[in-house]
Amino acid sequence: MKQNSTFLLTICMLLSFFSTIAQQQKQTFTARVLAGGEAVPSATARINNQVIHSNDNGIFTFTGISGTTIKIEISAVGLKPLKNQVKLPTANKDVLVFNLEQEDKEIEEVNVLGRTESQDVNRQAYNVVAIDAKALHNTTLDLSHALDRVSGVRVRETGGVGSAFNFSLNGFTGNQVKFFIDGIPMDNFGSSFQINNIPINLAERLEVYKGVVPVWLGSDALGGAVNIVTGNGKPNYLDVSYSYGSFNTHRTTINSAFTTPSGWTFQLNAYQNYSDNNYWVNAAVSDLETRQYYADARVRRFHDTYRNETVIGQFGVVGKSFADALLIGINLGQNRADIQTGATMETVFGDWFRRGSIVMPTLKYRKKDIVKGLDVYVNANYNLGYEQNIDTVARLYNWLGQHIDRTAPAGERSYSMYKFRNNMGVGAAGVNYRINEQNTLSLNNTVSTFNRQGSDELAPFNEAYEQPRKSIKNVLGLSYQYSRDRWNATVFAKDLRQNVRFAEAFTPGGDASQPLQYRQMDTKFSAFGYGLAGTYFIQPSLQAKVSFERSYRLPDPYELFGDLINTQGNVALKPESSNNINLGLSYVKTIAKMHHVHGDVNFLLREAKDFIRPDLNPNGTQQVMRNLLDVSNRGVDFSLRYGYHNNFTIGLSGTYQNLRNEVEFEPGSSRVSPVYKDRIPNIPYFYGNGDASYFIHDLAGSGNHLTITYNLLYVHEFYLAWPSQGGLKNQIPEQFAHDLSATYSLKDGRYNIGLACRNLFDNRLYDNFMLQKPSRAFSVKLRYFINK
Repeated sequence: MKQNSTFLLTICMLLSFFSTIAQQQKQTFTARVLAGGEAVPSATARINNQVIHSNDNGIFTFTGISGTTIKIEISAVGLKPLKNQVKLPTANKDVLVFNLEQEDKEIEEVNVLGRTESQDVNRQAYNVVAIDAKALHNTTLDLSHALDRVSGVRVRETGGVGSAFNFSLNGFTGNQVKFFIDGIPMDNFGSSFQINNIPINLAERLEVYKGVVPVWLGSDALGGAVNIVTGNGKPNYLDVSYSYGSFNTHRTTINSAFTTPSGWTFQLNAYQNYSDNNYWVNAAVSDLETRQYYADARVRRFHDTYRNETVIGQFGVVGKSFADALLIGINLGQNRADIQTGATMETVFGDWFRRGSIVMPTLKYRKKDIVKGLDVYVNANYNLGYEQNIDTVARLYNWLGQHIDRTAPAGERSYSMYKFRNNMGVGAAGVNYRINEQNTLSLNNTVSTFNRQGSDELAPFNEAYEQPRKSIKNVLGLSYQYSRDRWNATVFAKDLRQNVRFAEAFTPGGDASQPLQYRQMDTKFSAFGYGLAGTYFIQPSLQAKVSFERSYRLPDPYELFGDLINTQGNVALKPESSNNINLGLSYVKTIAKMHHVHGDVNFLLREAKDFIRPDLNPNGTQQVMRNLLDVSNRGVDFSLRYGYHNNFTIGLSGTYQNLRNEVEFEPGSSRVSPVYKDRIPNIPYFYGNGDASYFIHDLAGSGNHLTITYNLLYVHEFYLAWPSQGGLKNQIPEQFAHDLSATYSLKDGRYNIGLACRNLFDNRLYDNFMLQKPSRAFSVKLRYFINK
């Protein structure tokens, strides 16, 4: 009996022991998050102290889970959070599915112009602002005007639809800020594919990185980047829109995708823009017939028609064991633009125009967990398109459209039909390796090539066109990220190299009567950048961020060789560098499920060397990029937003930046520079936005929604030239731009109509070198959207 009792006791102890072992055994748990039958990417899943995010297919995997019953919490933007218990191991090791429901409040509208609440973006250590572009799809905005409402951003255009633009982010302008589409550099997309002719419907989200740019973007940006995240992740949808507006402006957009159950997919994005751009401006005019002079005449632009058509097609497979996505595509486009003015409004043209095309084959590949924890991506494209400058009419125009014939052959400025191909290619490859939940390594390498080749049928034997204009740039980046529940930090380094080949013209012995000869020149640049970024959640609703980067930017081919329109080349440019520091706080809180409060503030410090900025060439007809030795910038930007339930939002944002010339002495002299400590001219230093939206739900039927929005843009007066050299007498005046719009959505977004009035009070608005922007304009947009 005693032996039986001992035997039973031993059995019980063994069972208890094995039960304890089973409970302590580490297990793997995989699940998928859906909402309305569709995958939810970037959903946040939490088990105890472990946090992970779902991939593009809504799938997440926890490893090293112990216990037989676990508690899991799942949340995602705009969806109700879910708490559940799961018994492990799951039956037949099936992938569990969690279905989330739509949140009561319409959080997308509350955060249209604030930081996204997506954990995948918001938890980054980088100072990043995300715009939910989906909430703007019924408006008539393009990408540039949507970005223009972000704190720290100014988009400055030389005219109306399709005009050249200058993008400024916290004082850094032009090519100092880089653009990407789905993480692919847009350096070589040509004139047919620019942010001010791309409709907002192409994007799902716009990410603005201030100061420090992540390694995975593979960029040599000096002070920031913009990543356009498209909506091509939807498997089956159709989005068609058409808008008509003032100045005979027509815009059409078609976005669609079709994916078979077996994973074959076809994606199409197409759009067109057309505008006469014949808006009213104020200019000095001398009437050639009456000989009268008008110092401030109100006249129409008469030679500014713009049109472009672009098609982006991709075909391939998704959701395969060998690839999450493997897509082969082609980008096709063309554009034609009349040229109304030079770099300033003092020069007027009436026949000169340019045209161009884009023929770009593309390759995209990405695969998560190609081996456990290792993600791989490859992107490549090559632009075979051309650009052409056509200036063949020997005339001199004024703002009334009157002209004086000149002795032919001649053009309005250059007498040219120069046609060229830039032969620009970009290849990028990268890997991310998740060592465990806390540690991640990332490596990216991006190569960019440029080789301009062209000819002019008006000057077929011009040796200048046969000279090399080439560059090749390589950016290699490595980063390490450490993450915990409330904080994460990233350190990174970048190796940058560029080779430039060009020809220098000279006359033998300095004799100007001799024909020009050329000697080939090679310039090599290299630099090593580094930085760190960290974030800490002081409270769940209060986040602090700090980042530093020693950044470098290599001269852009268009800066080196010119664009043959309004930018003159300068092969003497040197790389620019900057020490960038950002300190930021962000607060997001929902009170009593009715009041939504969001605010952030960002303090910035920039110390730049060899700063590249636009200046006018000696005759004032073109701008030329020049190195300014030392520039400092200390500034702050902020945004505040309040939303009541899902009925009303109001927001305010502002930017102050103090860019100063830090070159104390004149070059090669001991004399103090007369512009030492001057504010950098032709760059706005104080500006902001205010907006208010009112939402009426279920208007004239369930699922019908009306949104009324008002937006105000303010730009303080700023100097057009150096203040110490007469700039105080030459200022761009203070500006107020009022916009009003209304959108009505029927059948939960299937049918939509938008109305807008920009520059409601027809105020004078100015940009680069006092070029006037469009006068008051009205537009209407019709849109059909279906997502299956």
